[in-house]
Amino acid sequence: MEACTSQGKFNVTTYNAVAMAIITLQTFAGMWINAFIVSVLCVSWVKKRSFNTNEKILLLLGCSRFWYSCITWVFTFLENIYPLCLYVSPTLQTLFGIQSLFNFSNLWVSAFLFVFYCIKIANFRNTFFIYLKVRIDKIVPWLMLASVLLSLSYGIYVFEVMDEVVCEKINCTTPGNFRKQRMGINEYIFTLFFLSGFSYAIAFIAVICSALLLLFSLWKHKCKMQTKSAKNVSVDAHIKAVKSIISFLLIYSINFVCLILSLVYRVKEGSGVPYFISLLQHAFPSVHSIILVFSNPKLEKILLRTLSCAKCKICKN
Repeated sequence: MEACTSQGKFNVTTYNAVAMAIITLQTFAGMWINAFIVSVLCVSWVKKRSFNTNEKILLLLGCSRFWYSCITWVFTFLENIYPLCLYVSPTLQTLFGIQSLFNFSNLWVSAFLFVFYCIKIANFRNTFFIYLKVRIDKIVPWLMLASVLLSLSYGIYVFEVMDEVVCEKINCTTPGNFRKQRMGINEYIFTLFFLSGFSYAIAFIAVICSALLLLFSLWKHKCKMQTKSAKNVSVDAHIKAVKSIISFLLIYSINFVCLILSLVYRVKEGSGVPYFISLLQHAFPSVHSIILVFSNPKLEKILLRTLSCAKCKICKN
């Protein structure tokens, strides 16, 4: 504790200050846009007393990303300003566990949202696809419950692994047990990285398959509409949908690569995630949420109205 209050009480360099400033801007942008999504959906629920399937997924996604951004900012603040305080048990374990919980939930719920859009929008005559289209509204709540339970289990496991790592660093002075402790810790970390990489890969494969099916269906429908009429509002809507899908696929792919690179760098170097990877990971929740808002006519209308009202108040003041 003395190290935390003396050496680690205030440890700021120019690099840390710049990194903290950029990540703070990204974090609060992500928190604001996701809080906006959650608040709009809650107000809508108060008026209608019901949620459709799309709104349920967006609500869970917005909550996950809001708390992920909040916890990540706290962790980054301590890492850059008070680094030694992270080793005051159980600060490091708790932050890692909670951050992993919300990151896992964010990853899987965003994948569920994309699969849901694919099943609802795409038009195929396959029997299994038609069955999913009919039953998807009843399947999604169970998938959301499963994702919450899996995320909670993953967060608890990360907490336990980090607790073992911290305890190993503290108790590594015993010569006879050092090798045995080290082998046990390596097994824990290998299992954690394997589960993380496997989960990231499954979610990414689901997004890729859904994106390709949806793009193929929309492009096929767009070609049919263009043969019937040269100018059609539906054609413009389909082009906008294709652009949104490609944008989401691009940023999701970048986020997936960053997640895998973060695992690789942790294995090779044992240090934190490189700076540029961390910046890209922080940007994903806010950028994707902005795309979701502008691809949803209701959310886009409310956002533009809110921004115009805020602008008018600022101009009056």
